[in-house]
Amino acid sequence: MFNDLSSPAAFLATRRSGKPRDLVAPGPDAATLAQMLELAARTPDHGKLAPWRFVVVDDRDRLSALILDAYRAERPGASATEIASLDQFARQAPTLVVVLSSPRPDSHIPLFEQEMSAGAACMNLLHAAGALGFAGGWLTGWPAFSDAVRDGLGRPGERIVGFVFIGTPGRPLEERPRPDMAKIVCHW
Repeated sequence: MFNDLSSPAAFLATRRSGKPRDLVAPGPDAATLAQMLELAARTPDHGKLAPWRFVVVDDRDRLSALILDAYRAERPGASATEIASLDQFARQAPTLVVVLSSPRPDSHIPLFEQEMSAGAACMNLLHAAGALGFAGGWLTGWPAFSDAVRDGLGRPGERIVGFVFIGTPGRPLEERPRPDMAKIVCHW
């Protein structure tokens, strides 16, 4: 296990994201990934709308082609370095789940709450990956904001919340600076 599972509090206190480029095989098998997705779906969801979807990307060649075609269409003068970076983005880590915000505009639940639920589903997916012995990294970047990439993975009206890469850390997970609690907590 890569996180301290001795208690829920210890697990949360030691949770770290893995850099997707550093996540290696093995990734979760199909049954473990299904369990992760079930856990991710247990997220706050005002109105029980499930205003998010998970797209498991099995074909990385197809994803790379989608991203590169969209990028070249938007930026015809793209450099070889940019193209290589985007190709690498599509191929990192053994497992990739794209989380889409899929709001229900017919609902009385505010759009903001539905989008927050989609973000919580991403966080739950990261927690599930860690709890099941893997690490995950949640990225956005240019592909998350491209309508063409979104259209290839989802539907109009949806938005890519994140690309969640999952695998085994190829090196120790790094701690990052955490906020000064005195600056972000107040009592009213």
